[in-house]
Amino acid sequence: MSPPALFNRVLGNASRAANLPTIADEAQELIAGCVKDLQSLHSQIVELSMFSPNETLEDISTRDLVYLTVPYVFAEVQGRVMASNRIERLNSLIQAEKFVQGFISLLDRYEIVPQDERALYERKTANVADMAKRRELKINQYKKEKELRGRIEVKPPVKIRKDRGQNAMVDDTPTDFDLISSLLPSSAPKGIKHENEEADSETDENLRESTLLLLRLFYTRACTQLQSMEQELDLLRNAPPSPIHGPTQGGEDPRDKQRQLENDTWKLDIPVAGGPDGKGPLLDPTGKPLRPFTILPSDAGERARLQAQVFGPGHRLPSMSVDEYLEIERQRGNIITGGGPASQAAPTSSEQLAIDSEMDGTAEGETKAEEKRQKDENWARYTDENPKGAGNTMNRG
Repeated sequence: MSPPALFNRVLGNASRAANLPTIADEAQELIAGCVKDLQSLHSQIVELSMFSPNETLEDISTRDLVYLTVPYVFAEVQGRVMASNRIERLNSLIQAEKFVQGFISLLDRYEIVPQDERALYERKTANVADMAKRRELKINQYKKEKELRGRIEVKPPVKIRKDRGQNAMVDDTPTDFDLISSLLPSSAPKGIKHENEEADSETDENLRESTLLLLRLFYTRACTQLQSMEQELDLLRNAPPSPIHGPTQGGEDPRDKQRQLENDTWKLDIPVAGGPDGKGPLLDPTGKPLRPFTILPSDAGERARLQAQVFGPGHRLPSMSVDEYLEIERQRGNIITGGGPASQAAPTSSEQLAIDSEMDGTAEGETKAEEKRQKDENWARYTDENPKGAGNTMNRG
């Protein structure tokens, strides 16, 4: 099969696989066929010496420029190969990385990408420590990719394909594979020629310009994909190995039965999914709290008391009546008693002492009489030692 027909079949199958889920069997069958056809196409390109290091971009014909996208298509198809384990994904990703690097080096060799674009995409965003500069770099790269897409939409390959008499694509939003397919040579018989040779020449110029713009657009995407692949490869290489589950050699191990019996005897309860309250786990595997929670005591009575206070008032309620409070204060001696008419009619301490001392013939009367005599003697001694007016010596004239 000729290279155009083989490449066209690859692009058609890859476009159909891109519109299907990657895990679908039909998509994987299409991808496997694309990988086999791409290997055959690559062998034909090498045999025909289509690209030589001694050539320049002007030496490559317009119809051969489209085959510069073969490594890019190979990387896209290889990246969609489904892997069942980490090793398979790692090997598939390494192959895709080689194709992307080959595509980038091929464009650099023929100087298809301008120097300013190469300098812009050679800077890796992951290596920029400053977040503001990293964001600015991503914005500039996105603007450049958007500019290239806009220039391709002005004169898209789909329109050129119509000009060349090929069947146009029905889909209004073609994939990358459809855009590349529109650049392939026409499948019309060799004897049929266009009526206007000057229009044919103009179409070839437009086709060459669109092909170069498409290659520059794929260059921007390839640089971005290469950074993503490097990050994924780093994760896969540092990931722990998957546990190997397989049958034991020499039949069934008798120790497995013993372990099963021990597990059945000392089996712990399975933790409730979603945390103890069903609202999700409280802690992550590293012990970091995921949401607020309250640690309560294990005592059921204390927990019930705290639970009863949930819907209580915001202030503290009284714990005793007013009478109980006054009785406690009276017992403490904080309440002064007496006063009023009853207190006015009652005798003073001196009068009560005089009354008690007149109780003749009793021991209490004699005690009170002696107490009254000592009191009177102390008062007389005090008046003798402190005559009236002796202490006020400041206001004398």
